[in-house]
Amino acid sequence: MAQLGQIRQHPARLMKPLQQMQISKRWFCRSKDDATTSTGGTVKKLSMSSSSPTVGVDPNSSPQIIDINIGGRDFLVGSDQYFDFSKSFKRSESWRSKLVSTMLVYPNFISGEEELLILKEIEPYLSRLHYEESHWDDAIHSYRETERSKWNKKNEVIINRIRGLAFPPEVPQLKLVHILDLAKNGVIKPHIDSIRFCGNTIAGLSLLSDCVMRLRHEVQKDFYCDILLPRLSLYMMRNFARYEFTHEILGDADSTFKTSKITRNRRISIICRNEPTITTNSNQTPVFTPLNET
Repeated sequence: MAQLGQIRQHPARLMKPLQQMQISKRWFCRSKDDATTSTGGTVKKLSMSSSSPTVGVDPNSSPQIIDINIGGRDFLVGSDQYFDFSKSFKRSESWRSKLVSTMLVYPNFISGEEELLILKEIEPYLSRLHYEESHWDDAIHSYRETERSKWNKKNEVIINRIRGLAFPPEVPQLKLVHILDLAKNGVIKPHIDSIRFCGNTIAGLSLLSDCVMRLRHEVQKDFYCDILLPRLSLYMMRNFARYEFTHEILGDADSTFKTSKITRNRRISIICRNEPTITTNSNQTPVFTPLNET
């Protein structure tokens, strides 16, 4: 079996099914830590009439929505219309504030035309892969995946827009972009991405279908939150949300948000990550190396 380091060096077009399965072996490991970072872009806060806490805003402050300008384009980071908190979460303003400031949802991050551009580039390769029915640690079912380092010029602009928002310039990023294709009947079970293979920020673009992501605190399991990820949206999970909570994509049968059925079709996610922010001591125990807050 190929080593992980060897798999990283293979261009996407050369990856075999066995190597394909190894990609998720890096990501779907249960491990956690803590970190801090900041996002790029110009941030403006605009008042809203809603009384609900909003993404990235202290629930005790005035209701607001965040308008982020990236490359001349404005993106509204939606209010908690995208969050459905458990009863325990609803009783804790501090926990809610901490989660919504580290789990961000950007609706309509790309246009339908841009979605088609990405699909046109990746579908020829994905169509040659078989859907895998089970994952090595049972974390994911009915999926196929690959990684890509080079994109055509138009899609490179989109990928760079994701990277520019998710990662400050000084933060080393993983060169390979993870492409995960989940069949209509596929599910991603609760997991925390391995700290050995990726850092404190995960940014994922949702193509083809809406879905519901559930975050559940790894220890205090009564603290959970369902998050609506609309088609064409970008989510950015970092720090508290990334390390302290398992995340999963609900299957179509369970795909409900605030009592409304969210039909789950085939979904492709385009995922960017930064390099691991841990080192190891002499006993090979992970030691977290935090990023500086800017």
